[in-house]
Amino acid sequence: MSESDRMPKIDRSKLKQTDIDFIKFVEKQNLDRVRKLQTLRRRNLFTVSILGTAVLGIYGYSIWAVRQENFLDDFEIPTTVTDPAK
Repeated sequence: MSESDRMPKIDRSKLKQTDIDFIKFVEKQNLDRVRKLQTLRRRNLFTVSILGTAVLGIYGYSIWAVRQENFLDDFEIPTTVTDPAK
């Protein structure tokens, strides 16, 4: 942080007790909000990872199933058409 981004120092002796109480109240609200957002973010990341794994699993299984179908086609004996006139 640069010096211009920092909050200016406040002389506590000039503040009233109600002002100090309000600042503490706002800080507590901010900390609670941050905790809630961190928990929400953690849950969202967990949900995204579970859903992503499920999607990749379904995609992988579908590719594997198509390969199995093509693989089994190689072992089938081709049927020949016999001419009934002979």
